[in-house]
Amino acid sequence: AEQLVQDMEENGSSIISEIEDTADLLDDTSSAPIIKLVNHIISQSIKARASDIHIEPYQDSFKVRYRVDGILYDLLTPPKWIQAPLISRIKVMAEMNIAEKRLPQDGRLDVKMGDQEIDVRVSTIPISFGERVVLRLLNKTTKLFTLSNLGLLPTKLKLLENLVKAPNGIILVTGPTGSGKTTSLYAVLSSINTPEINIITVEDPVEYQLKGVSQIQVNPKIDLTFAQGLRSIVRQDPDVILIGEIRDQETAEIAVQSALTGHLVFSTLHTNDAASAITRLVDMGVEPFLISSSIIAVVAQRLARVLCDSCKESYLPESLALGRIGISADQIRRSNICRAKGCKECLNTGYKGRIGLFEIMVLRDKLKSLILKTFDSNLIKNAALEAGMVSLRHDGILKVLSGMTTTEEVLRVTQH
Repeated sequence: AEQLVQDMEENGSSIISEIEDTADLLDDTSSAPIIKLVNHIISQSIKARASDIHIEPYQDSFKVRYRVDGILYDLLTPPKWIQAPLISRIKVMAEMNIAEKRLPQDGRLDVKMGDQEIDVRVSTIPISFGERVVLRLLNKTTKLFTLSNLGLLPTKLKLLENLVKAPNGIILVTGPTGSGKTTSLYAVLSSINTPEINIITVEDPVEYQLKGVSQIQVNPKIDLTFAQGLRSIVRQDPDVILIGEIRDQETAEIAVQSALTGHLVFSTLHTNDAASAITRLVDMGVEPFLISSSIIAVVAQRLARVLCDSCKESYLPESLALGRIGISADQIRRSNICRAKGCKECLNTGYKGRIGLFEIMVLRDKLKSLILKTFDSNLIKNAALEAGMVSLRHDGILKVLSGMTTTEEVLRVTQH
């Protein structure tokens, strides 16, 4: 990323110099340099495959950073006085109130770059030294993932393909923000989307348009919540329902009732692992007997950076270091373990793209009986592991052994 940042700093600096040479920033004819700088930041971030752009004010400076493959990199550190006109320009583009700087605001804009269409969601919050702005970049022209290219190992892929063919029940996908839950659910819907079934979703926001799927955008301003959307959906004769996120007891109970009345329901939760999803639902007020009778499976996931194919290099690591995460000396000898190096293709990071790490907990009879007795996540997890579940960490280890990623990445994304 250093080379890209260097290039951008050079180009950005020339634009900033142009702004400094402008006599009056308030004059319409002199606003072009600020427009150019904003366009430059957005276009370079898109080229770098960034998911977010951060504009962060400090006491005597401000910083522009972007997130690529889950990691934040510094992009520009312009002079402090550019902060206000830069943020004002973004707020104008996103149709936000430029005069309101005391309250958080949300907005959006569409960007076209070549044949790419980018949906940009803008969020501002007031902090001590000005407004902090985050731009979320959603590439609408990106081809949606299929189940086969999410990163599931063959046995897990077959297991998930069978699970999503169930006629009814709930399948939950869990993980922190930015762990790929929505991508996985869209891949699942794409795999079962046929003209014979009616699929309806309620999301916040609708990130990608799915052909043949009816998608509802949550809008709390008019009281269109997940729960309200769900109540309407069940009267629309759906076969499959996707709920963007289960956030409260009401949504959870409607989801359970929908599953028990013959619908296949998909949704997400924010938990560290699959077993913790059960505890979270109980904490929300859902009865254990309803959980055990409605949930088919819970899929926990993380995203680990993939080693760049152009520059990754094989090496023989110290067995002691890998032994700490459960890789034996025999496995090291029989594997193709690689490390990051860095080249022009991967912007000198050593990584290009990300792959999913998965933990699939299927609720079979033994686990269902256990949930009726206890909702201790450790006991549930141990029982699931005994029944053959592969943990997130172990799935990551298998991907390290095949040369896809590194131990550092697996440890980074699986440490709770």
